[in-house]
Amino acid sequence: MKTSDFYFDLPQELIAQKPSGERGQDRLMLLGRKSGEVSHYRMEDLPDLVDEGTLMIFNNSKVRRSRCYGIRKSSGVEREFMFLNQTGPEGDTWNTMVRGAKKVRPGNVYVFPDGSEGVIVENPADENSEFRLMKFPFRLTEEWFEKNGHIPLPPYIRREDDDTDSERYQTVYAKETGSAACPTAGLHFTEPMLQRLRDKKIDLEWLTLHVGLGTFLPVRAENIEDHKMHEEVYTIPYDVADKINEAKKSGRKILAVGTTSVRTLESAADENGFVHGGTGSTHIFMYPGYKFKVVDQMFTNFHTPESTLIMLVSAFSTRENILNAYRCAVEEKYRFFSYGDAMLIR
Repeated sequence: MKTSDFYFDLPQELIAQKPSGERGQDRLMLLGRKSGEVSHYRMEDLPDLVDEGTLMIFNNSKVRRSRCYGIRKSSGVEREFMFLNQTGPEGDTWNTMVRGAKKVRPGNVYVFPDGSEGVIVENPADENSEFRLMKFPFRLTEEWFEKNGHIPLPPYIRREDDDTDSERYQTVYAKETGSAACPTAGLHFTEPMLQRLRDKKIDLEWLTLHVGLGTFLPVRAENIEDHKMHEEVYTIPYDVADKINEAKKSGRKILAVGTTSVRTLESAADENGFVHGGTGSTHIFMYPGYKFKVVDQMFTNFHTPESTLIMLVSAFSTRENILNAYRCAVEEKYRFFSYGDAMLIR
């Protein structure tokens, strides 16, 4: 299957550059997973579209202020670094993604706004890689990122982050810091909406998957089977795993909020669809042909052309259903991507 099979035309003006005026006031498309039928709703209608007894699973990962600007000490040239994850036990060395990485070499020292200095310690084996390891003389803390970092808005949002993003590029239930990008399907939910779902006897539970570098990487392979997925760390509390398995046994629906929740649940499941609790890592890649073991329904945003995410939702429904739904969304002028509108596939 070709990467180009997942292309669609998207007018630039439909890429949401800012969040909606009020959280939760977004449009919601309902897509029949098998039928491909498309219906149009508002986010406020969601409780009416979810059956009583459904178990909804959310990702409570919190976005780190991981986009940092360092100035090269020897030249004064500024460089943007995306801090992705610690490497090694000391917490002083980080894997970073760098704009213009070819010019960033071992031994280069970069100074950050608070005066701290980081040094590039090695090049990756692939000289075309966007990634570089940076080492500091101390362990980086969340306080350091608060002082030196910016909200890591995705590249298709063509503006600098502002105070609004500090609140709106974070879910209301974000708890565990560690993501380099927001699990954005959750941005549509407010505390009143969560309570309305509970009032309808819909169960809500949380897991954690820290969104990593794969969010930013395009599929460069011509054949999607040749694409290598990134690895991300997840945790499913043992009591949550038990509740998921009890729901599966009793025939209740599992509704995953966001592709990160989908990837976690499917990665942690055995061949019979029962989920194992605890911490693990995943580089699962779901595209048409994948057989879902846990997830019955999915709440998600509208994704970028030729991305692993549009391939995932195409696996969940069909490529034809998804591309037709996206064409309808373009015609109806839905807002796309992180700050855009939502889709429920059931």
